[in-house]
Amino acid sequence: MKIVSTIQEVREQVREWKKEGFTIGFVPTMGYLHEGHASLMDRARENDKVVVSIFVNPMQFGPNEDLDSYPRDLEHDAEICREHGVDLIFHPTPEEMYGDNFYTYVDMDVLTQELCGLSRPAHFRGVCTVVTKLFNIVTPDHAYFGQKDAQQLAIIKRMVKDLNMPLEIHGCPIVREEDGLAKSSRNTYLSPEERKAALVLSRSIILGKNMVEEGECDCGKIISAMTEEIQKEPLAKIDYIKMVDLDTMQQITAIEHGVLAAMAVYIGKTRLIDNFIVEK
Repeated sequence: MKIVSTIQEVREQVREWKKEGFTIGFVPTMGYLHEGHASLMDRARENDKVVVSIFVNPMQFGPNEDLDSYPRDLEHDAEICREHGVDLIFHPTPEEMYGDNFYTYVDMDVLTQELCGLSRPAHFRGVCTVVTKLFNIVTPDHAYFGQKDAQQLAIIKRMVKDLNMPLEIHGCPIVREEDGLAKSSRNTYLSPEERKAALVLSRSIILGKNMVEEGECDCGKIISAMTEEIQKEPLAKIDYIKMVDLDTMQQITAIEHGVLAAMAVYIGKTRLIDNFIVEK
């Protein structure tokens, strides 16, 4: 396994692989890897070669967000990548990715206007820009993203379709702790008391899923029940709980087609997200 920090090194390696006819699977991350990331790497092994990027992207963080405190541990990340058969880690600096006088951005309408796009207005422009750059650098055949960031996954799928990018995007299931909490690098921010309180998210998700499985189609009733469950936890503060069309990310009132039920909840100062999908 190689660890490289420059765009040129990635391109040289990829060029060699493509001359050999190898397919390339790509897992973009911000590092501090956990079992959720590892599951994406395992899925990416369906390709001949696997590339993982580790880059805390400053462009997708807003003012007063956790850019400086976001956890970083390259040695730990490299060991996980090695254990899961990764061939190349791309670990650039912000200067390598953006250089001086960076003026070009990739933005999107409609899908970015709901859910996390409302509370983090510049976030998805940063995501779309960095992912486009990474796709251009790595030129993968397949790229893998987790369903925990379901809005991000939908946006990247749409971006690839709209811009005719020559790769396939794969969404992979949420990986959870044994007690149900969705795996997240930000879980490390939680104190023991907050970590216990954070289980209210997965309890609310289970409640909503059960209502749907029992035949409830009224989104308002499902959201109200999930909200009531979250509000039982004193340390929890709701950013949003919404149900949206799976393709457009726009709010809906009744379950008729594919639906994403998504939430963002603060536990103390830590913002956590979770969701479930209804396929119809």
